[in-house]
This record gives sequence, C-alpha cells and structure tokens, in this order.
Amino acid sequence: MRFGIFVPQLVADAVALLGLARTAERTGFETFWVFDHLYAPGMPEQPALEAWTTATALLCGTETLRVGTLVLCNSFRHPALLGRMASTLDVISGGRLEFGLGSGSVEEEHRRAGLPWGSAAERSARLGETLEIVTRMFTGEPTTFAGAHYRVTELPNVPGPVQRPRPPIHLGGAGPKYTLPLVARYADVWNIPTYGLRDRPALTAALERECAAVQRDPATIARSHQAVLALAPDEAALPAVRERAERRYGAAAYGLDDGYVGTPAMVAEQLAERAASGIDAVVFLVSPREAEATMELFAAEVLPRLDR
Repeated sequence: MRFGIFVPQLVADAVALLGLARTAERTGFETFWVFDHLYAPGMPEQPALEAWTTATALLCGTETLRVGTLVLCNSFRHPALLGRMASTLDVISGGRLEFGLGSGSVEEEHRRAGLPWGSAAERSARLGETLEIVTRMFTGEPTTFAGAHYRVTELPNVPGPVQRPRPPIHLGGAGPKYTLPLVARYADVWNIPTYGLRDRPALTAALERECAAVQRDPATIARSHQAVLALAPDEAALPAVRERAERRYGAAAYGLDDGYVGTPAMVAEQLAERAASGIDAVVFLVSPREAEATMELFAAEVLPRLDR
C-alpha cells in the first residue's frame, strides 16, 4: 500500500508549505497533494496559494517526492495549455508529476471568475474532451481533435513528458453515470472519496461494466482512497483528537466515519483491512497546522505496524 498526504494550501507562507513537503519526503510518504481552487472554498478571505504554481515549487524543492493536485479543475485551463503545462512540469521534475483532473466542484467560484459552469453532463463532456486531447499530447505526437467544446489541429507537444507511457492520470469520484465511464477510458488511478466506500461493491461492478465496454482490463486501474487522518498518540489523547476532527471535518462530504481516526494501532488495523479489500493507495487529508506532527507520528508508530 502506498501513502500520500493531502495538505490544502490554506497558507500565505510558501516556505512553510515546502517544509511540509520535505517532511513528507523524509518520513516516507510517496505523494503530496494540493487542491485547485481560485480561492479557499467558502472562505474567500483566507490566504490560499494557486495549485499549479505551488506544485511546481514543491517539485523543484524536493528530490523524490511525487506531487499532484486532487484535482485540477478542467474549466480553469484550456486542454492545449494544460497538456503543455503537465508535460513541462514532468520534464522539470524528472518525472514526478501525478496528474489529477476533474470537472469542477464549486459553482460559486466559477460565477465569481466569469467561467462557464453548466450541468453535470456538460462539465463531464468537457472533461472527457480534455482527457482525450491531453492523453494524445502525452504521446509526444502532434494532436488533432475536433469536439463539441474544444478543437486543436496538428498541435505539437515537444518535449513530451518524461514518464512513460505518461504521468499517472487520477480521476476521482463515485458517479456511475458520468465519472466511471471516464475512469474506464482514461484513468490510471481511480481515487475513491470516502463517501464512496460504502457503495464500493456496486461502483466496482459498474466500473467493470464500463471497462468491458471499452475492452479494458479493470485490473489495470489502481484504486486509491482519499480520507481524513486524525491520529492520536495514545488512548488518553483520542477523545480530544476525535472531537477536533468532528468539528473540522463533520460535513457529510468528508465521510469522517469511514476515515482514519484513532491511535496508531487502530489506524494500522484499518489500513490493513482496506489493503486486503483491494485499496492500493491512501491519500490522507490533514490540515497544514497538524500536518508535520501527524506525518512524524505516522512514520514512527503506524508504518512499523504494517506489512507492506
């Protein structure tokens, strides 16, 4: 099982965030993730750093850590530009980019920025066209594509990405109508949000049907799980840690009940169960304020309990 850390970049100090990325690298986390929003959702006065610029800085300031965004918002960047940005950052980082992409999640953000929103069907259609263009660009060959939303003609992409066949593409979500068909066609990793875990058997069956429709082996798609991590050093500290997690992550979208709240022994047991169920990687959501202590405790007390 692979482990990543998701630290929403709700900070004004890029140096501090780089320090967290270096802690992740030192303590054995394979990936480091940020969000892609124009401002902190629901908190427009809160300092927040832009995703792509932040990812570039983090990759340039680390040596082995892989960095990505859960997930890039498709409507923020034209696919031609997005493909060039991703390829360039993969070159700059020596092949350490994780490419997460989604259709967008905050309508108010789009309204403020004057960006198109549209129905779920429209956003998914735009996302599908972007994925088609970007995956073709990742091959290094000139790309021609004419869709309902985007059009490119003999578009070069030189240099292409370092990673072969391409930087891993992460698609997240649990929607059988729009998300899973795109996962089956394009994803290297299906990122299952916590709220999707309880429906995972049905969603897995739906994904397998979508894979069959495009003649793809579903075993070629890795499964990752994104969830809150609230780690208590011991039983005595657990009530306060749980109360703080419930206050911060109590909204249904966080799916805290299916996250990781407990002592090192409790969390290690949960992770072993998830690994046995077919989860290949876990991305832990933590706040910037608690990230360093959590990563240190996880490395010292959880990892040694796991048979990896």
